[in-house]
Amino acid sequence: MPFHLCRLLPPRPTFPADITAEEAGLMQEHAVYWQRVADRGNALIVGPVLDPAGVWGVAIVEVSDAAAASALTEQDPVILSGRGFRYEIHPIPQAILRKNQQPDPL
Repeated sequence: MPFHLCRLLPPRPTFPADITAEEAGLMQEHAVYWQRVADRGNALIVGPVLDPAGVWGVAIVEVSDAAAASALTEQDPVILSGRGFRYEIHPIPQAILRKNQQPDPL
């Protein structure tokens, strides 16, 4: 199955420094949603990216195609809220994956 990078863009450049109570609740729902997707085996990693240019979210998903990746992101509570969050979806045509083992300590 192909991999896709789903980049969640926040509703404004100052997010999450000025997150509202409503947005905080949405982010909790967002985390619960993506944990379920991960538990089903479709999301490999999901979390915030502390980019100096502005925080954004990442989900690396393993699904059949871009339409399936889009279907996952469209059901994210932050998207369903209509509060200005949006996803960019990018295919990852090749990936090197670690085998089921613990990483070596650095």
